[in-house]
Amino acid sequence: MCVRLLVIGCNHTVTPEFGLINCVFTHHRLHNAADIKPMSVYENPESPTMSTQRGQKLNSLQHLLPEGLVVSSRWLDEAGYSSALRSKYVASGWLEQPARGLYRRPRAETQWQHMVVSLQSLMRMPVAVGGLTALELQGYGHYVPMGHLRRVYLYTEARLPKWLNEMGQTIQFLPRNARKLFSSGAISKTINALPPLASTKNDETIEGPANGLRIHVWGDRSWPMMISRPERAILEFLDELPDNQSFQHVADLFTGLSNLSPRQLQETLESCDSVKVKRLFLWFAERSGHSWGKRLDLDAINTGSGKRVIAKGGRLDPKYHITVPKNLDGH
Repeated sequence: MCVRLLVIGCNHTVTPEFGLINCVFTHHRLHNAADIKPMSVYENPESPTMSTQRGQKLNSLQHLLPEGLVVSSRWLDEAGYSSALRSKYVASGWLEQPARGLYRRPRAETQWQHMVVSLQSLMRMPVAVGGLTALELQGYGHYVPMGHLRRVYLYTEARLPKWLNEMGQTIQFLPRNARKLFSSGAISKTINALPPLASTKNDETIEGPANGLRIHVWGDRSWPMMISRPERAILEFLDELPDNQSFQHVADLFTGLSNLSPRQLQETLESCDSVKVKRLFLWFAERSGHSWGKRLDLDAINTGSGKRVIAKGGRLDPKYHITVPKNLDGH
């Protein structure tokens, strides 16, 4: 005789292959097992259509949000994931909130590069890695970063979200207004033209974007990350003078810039709106003596008029009309 337990309240049939269900129930001994229609312990009382749709939505989210990447509540809203559904996913362990208004897959390590890829390819924010960080990524960093805090320079054409610096104590994003140096809106145009997030070629760098930008391939999934080319990044770095960087640091960096592209330099200098930065670059370029300096068309570069005080207490350079340190490199 086949005996089964009918779970009253849970509405499940308990069979040997599933074992006991952890719930409170009463049971009846049945002499005819055929009287009971077998049900899976995983069945949900909601309709099959609703259950299927919920499963498809969760599977779709796992595809849209790869491990390590993050998205905002606004992004999830626009993708069709309501606040109530997000709360359910968090409670179920399918999502977690590393900061207010921010979501990611659980137990995933998020590095600063994940954050940038998320901003660019998922949330489509007009931001690029630039300045010293971009130089370091392309092998031009003169100093090895010390300490546990990693500073990342981001050049943006829009306000960045507050949660960007709430991810932990080891990353500090330093936002800079990209339009201060370049008013062309190149970052926004390039971000909007990016294809949906997918693995790119296995090359370290892929050419493509103009206006001093390039796609840098990062990580084991070869994700694209938009950064400034070295010709643009050095101008961004020069803008940090004199308050946030030193003349000596710039001088040390210039010693390793021997292979910059004269064509890229010419285009970037002509499109740069900062007279201070352009004069500083030309002064350092002349001082470094790299061969590309002789191939620049200086007449096509607008360096403005008047004097610029940059190094307080320094000497006035008679050619570029900027104040520079009296002593650099020990002389």
